Amino acid sequence: MNSIFKTALAGAFIFLISFQATAQSSKYKCMLQMSNYMGEGAYIVVSLINPKGDYEKTLYVMGDDKKWYNSLKEWHKFNSKKPANISAITGASVTGGDRSMTTIEIDDAKINKGYKLRFESAVENQKYHVADVEIPLTTAGIAAKSEGKGYIRYVRLSKI
Repeated sequence: MNSIFKTALAGAFIFLISFQATAQSSKYKCMLQMSNYMGEGAYIVVSLINPKGDYEKTLYVMGDDKKWYNSLKEWHKFNSKKPANISAITGASVTGGDRSMTTIEIDDAKINKGYKLRFESAVENQKYHVADVEIPLTTAGIAAKSEGKGYIRYVRLSKI
């Protein structure tokens, strides 16, 4: 009986190690260049969007005053239903013409599987952009410079 228990324990240990080895993620340097707009600092959220077009995970938030999170309307709906501890992935808002350098972590299993990164932006008393930038989470999409449609001029990712 003792040997069966030891064998089962060893099998469970090997399974956990192999499972952990397959759950890999990579870090990416994210360089975001803002357009030259007038006004307050933009609040920007970087989200992982699944192949169905739904929010799956918050990767980074630029803007640390929670009272303005509701201005990022679509993300705020998601975050209100499934609140996450975002304190470790939150930084300062970004103003017109500025550049922001951050690091985001992406699960390698999501690459080339229909996922995308969404950069949602809002500025106080100005227009809201639900998809200021969307980057297909493909090998080519990650390597490309992605143009913004609103407050973001462009985003560039590079694997660290």
